Amino acid sequence: MEGFFGLLIALVLGGSALSGVKVVTQGNEALVETLGKYSGKKLKPGLNFVIPVYERVAYQATVRERVLDIPPQQCITRDNVSITADAVVYWRILDLEKAYYKVENLQSAMVNLVLTQIRSEMGKLELDETFTARTQINELLLRELDESTDPWGVKVTRVELRDIVPSKAVQESMELQMSAERRKRAAILTSEGERESAVNSAKGKAEAQVLEAEARQKSAILEAEGQQKTIVLKAQAERQQQVLKAQATAEALQVISKTLKTDPNAQEALQYLLAQNYLEMGMAIGKSGSSKVMFMDPRTIPATLEGIRSIVGDTNQAQFLDLGEDS
Repeated sequence: MEGFFGLLIALVLGGSALSGVKVVTQGNEALVETLGKYSGKKLKPGLNFVIPVYERVAYQATVRERVLDIPPQQCITRDNVSITADAVVYWRILDLEKAYYKVENLQSAMVNLVLTQIRSEMGKLELDETFTARTQINELLLRELDESTDPWGVKVTRVELRDIVPSKAVQESMELQMSAERRKRAAILTSEGERESAVNSAKGKAEAQVLEAEARQKSAILEAEGQQKTIVLKAQAERQQQVLKAQATAEALQVISKTLKTDPNAQEALQYLLAQNYLEMGMAIGKSGSSKVMFMDPRTIPATLEGIRSIVGDTNQAQFLDLGEDS
């Protein structure tokens, strides 16, 4: 009988000793109360011991970062538009004692706090701003939630708004507005295209006219230069012709002079040539473009020729002889 009681006492003491062994997993912490009062004792990850009956583990939780999913809720913007917004919050416990003793239900308190802050921030913005200022809203929510949860020993690391959905009526109105805006932009682009086309066409015509005028100017310049060269070449040809004619005349005079020296009868041939030149000169004057009137009596032609012969008689002969000697 005494052996049975001894075994029973040993089992009770052994069970009590085993109940005092506590294992805390990595990333968790535990609060230990002594006779119902927390005295600052915490259990760290690993093997820990508590005094059975005298001490107990009051609260154990992870200190790793957690994700808090905020359900969608109705919000009213500053321009009285109804929208639905939801969010996700990343947070972690920095002080397990505050998280347990300062608030009764930490997660529920945080959800209600985030919902309140979201409604407050959305009420400060107009509908269009809620879509364009999402980053600024996230930063404001993060700052305000971090300050509000600091007494609970919680650190809010990130806040992200996920979906901002206007009501169906507002969506239809926005679609109509966007459709009108697209039509407006299309009309503007069409008008700008037509304007650019007209401007390019006018520029093309102006450039074509300028090029045509430049071409005409160059053509006129080339034509004038051609005419000038033609005149110069013609003048040079006439001058060369006159030079050659003068040289021929001089050579003829030399030949005549030599002939007169050797043949005294050549004087009559010279007089004949002079008379013939006189008649040819009259015919040339008659054919000239600047009309000249020259009256000549056919009966006086022999007398005229005889006068020319007498004029150019001895005097011309002496002059030709002088020219021959000079040459």
